[in-house]
Amino acid sequence: MSLPYVLVLYYSRYGATEKMAQLIARGVEEIPGVEARVRTVPPVSPDTEATEPIVPESGAIYCAEDDLRNCQGLALGSPTRFGNMAAPLKYFIDTTGSLWASGSLIDKPVGAFTSSASMHGGQESTLLTMAIPMLHHGMIYCGIPYSESALNATQTGGTPYGASHLADTGDKPNISDHERELCIALGKRIASLSARLS
Repeated sequence: MSLPYVLVLYYSRYGATEKMAQLIARGVEEIPGVEARVRTVPPVSPDTEATEPIVPESGAIYCAEDDLRNCQGLALGSPTRFGNMAAPLKYFIDTTGSLWASGSLIDKPVGAFTSSASMHGGQESTLLTMAIPMLHHGMIYCGIPYSESALNATQTGGTPYGASHLADTGDKPNISDHERELCIALGKRIASLSARLS
């Protein structure tokens, strides 16, 4: 029998949000009796003929509805797109009406994480707008408390609304030490609340 799990569900275009997802999963697995299940969503395209393979060529596999239905908690991640989540993640969430109708996610904790290319690129509004559909699902939103010292010290990403990353213009995501600490802290907090609420 598998352990209860926190679903770490994300979309990543250039790799920064994926790296954050891995750190959050590490934090989840620091809580005994809870495991992390990392999943992604396929990109969307304005080309109505475009299709994606059933299994991605690399990285996390695509999320199935049952992955979301059966989770004990959720960490939801997306790059910032004009102060909101990216279209592929929004598209996936928009298909979860049957989970809303059945109440499958009620009283489960959810937290959010994001990455933006600039300091004022909409990180906080992205985190808050990711929370809105999950509140409609009856989930309990989980931020990062200021008892996490990195939240007071960070000069890059990190907010009380969730984990965030200030991306640079380089080819590889450069997660700062404070951002790393806050990702792990968010994973631990969601997993801890999941264990207590289940």
